[in-house]
Amino acid sequence: MRQGMLGGLLLAMLLCFSGAASGQATAPGSATLTIHVRNVGPGGLVRLGLYDEAGYPDDDSKPVAFADVPAVAGETVIVLRGIRPGTYAIETYQDVNGNDKMDTTWLGLPLEPYGFSRDAEPFLSKPSFSRVSFTVHAGEQIQTLHLQNRGAR
Repeated sequence: MRQGMLGGLLLAMLLCFSGAASGQATAPGSATLTIHVRNVGPGGLVRLGLYDEAGYPDDDSKPVAFADVPAVAGETVIVLRGIRPGTYAIETYQDVNGNDKMDTTWLGLPLEPYGFSRDAEPFLSKPSFSRVSFTVHAGEQIQTLHLQNRGAR
């Protein structure tokens, strides 16, 4: 009988430690989204926003989730946790000079590297939501995008 209790205690401890070792748990029904931003140059920050369809068209809207992380040349990895399942779009740019804004020419053309989910390329304006949107399901997911306009720095 004592061995059964000891075995149960060891099993409970093992389950607790294995959960703790895997890192922060995502709330049931939510998602963890890992975004690989490639073609990142040295210096500055990678600023990323995750938008739903209602917020995407408006440049002044608040993202559903966001991250500002130090740029890692080549590839910067950003993890967003606790995302509700749904349809979203990613907008990102590398704030090379750290001035908290996307620098543009007098015509409004970007001077710093930028990117969108699904590697959509803009034509005279940012791509439509339908061109950049993707579905997030509960659990862990990965998105990869590439920064564009590297030569403008």
